[in-house]
Amino acid sequence: MKILENKSFTLVKGIKAAGISCGLKKSGKKDLCLIYSEEKGISAGAFTQNQVKAAPVLLSMKNVESENVQALIINSGNANACNGAKGYEDAVTTTELVAKNLNILPSEVLVQSTGIIGLPLPMDKLISGINNICPKLSKDGGEDASLAILTTDTFPKTVTVQIEIDNKTVTIAGIAKGSGMIHPNMATMLGNIFTDVNISKELLNETFKESIDNTFNMISVDGDTSTNDMCIIIANGAAENKLIDTKDENFKIFKDALDYVNESLAKLIAKDGEGATKLLEVSVSNGKTKKDSKLVAKSIITSNLTKCAFFGEDANWGRILCAIGYSKADLNIESIDIHLNSKGNSVQVVKDGAGLSFDEDYIKNILEEDKINILVDLKNGKHNAKAWGCDLSYEYVKINGSYRS
Repeated sequence: MKILENKSFTLVKGIKAAGISCGLKKSGKKDLCLIYSEEKGISAGAFTQNQVKAAPVLLSMKNVESENVQALIINSGNANACNGAKGYEDAVTTTELVAKNLNILPSEVLVQSTGIIGLPLPMDKLISGINNICPKLSKDGGEDASLAILTTDTFPKTVTVQIEIDNKTVTIAGIAKGSGMIHPNMATMLGNIFTDVNISKELLNETFKESIDNTFNMISVDGDTSTNDMCIIIANGAAENKLIDTKDENFKIFKDALDYVNESLAKLIAKDGEGATKLLEVSVSNGKTKKDSKLVAKSIITSNLTKCAFFGEDANWGRILCAIGYSKADLNIESIDIHLNSKGNSVQVVKDGAGLSFDEDYIKNILEEDKINILVDLKNGKHNAKAWGCDLSYEYVKINGSYRS
């Protein structure tokens, strides 16, 4: 696998993009993104598990089942959530207008929105924006498109890799947004993956959802699950490799690369948590079952007390052990070990369920770093899991205390 630094997702064969401002954001920053595949494509998706689902989520859940998906339209600055029948009608109108401009069917267009909940979409601005953006689609539009989907994010999130399948170069690339309202089982995040691999829709759907479960569904910033999250993949087959329709070696090569892209984007979202100063990675080993290891990892990464301790650079291991204890995993508390490390330096703080003495000055140096690993050995089986998140700072409260302003 070749990791392509600073390369746009439009490196994927047949993918064009554009990003513009159509006036949805008060700041005047880019707020409308359009991505288009010149080739017919298949798609799969994962959507918020919040029962309050925004209109774009409901419509995209329907359209993602289409035999062909070629376009994705995304607006930021307005979530089009909790707007009743009018919100759904506006989402439908959006897909119809994009389809008309691109000469495809409305069912072949996916739609995403992110921003403030409960405000009607200013359709006059959006309609004008769609008519303006369609002619701007190009292979050079990836950077503008990546910027147009952001809200409180401090940087765009992009990952691009290439692999070889049947002597053909296959590209997998993604963009994402997400900074706050982030919690396992999707979050106020949009993740979009594009690839030119030739793969069956059934296998793409299965492997994508499995990958999401181990990557995007293992991050948390603040414990809030949004109304608008979704993660989409579109595969257009333009690489012209032999169709992948069985779980053979070619499938494994593709899956490993897809997992890398999804995990990398998930970690970038966790790193960019609102007000965050540290990226936290929890690695749980030797759980009785995969589910147990995941429960423990998620419990630690969502513990606000633990997150506050890391912001304060306080080695309060009791909060970690406490979070493990209420995770509802099948545990043997007397067997648990916990280490904290960063940049190759490591300190064991818990052995067999009990705290250890340690050098406060040395561990303070570890906790001052901007990426910290929390290693938990359950010594209760052979199953492992990882989760990602960030610390909880004063700035998080400041940002969310005035989000609508």
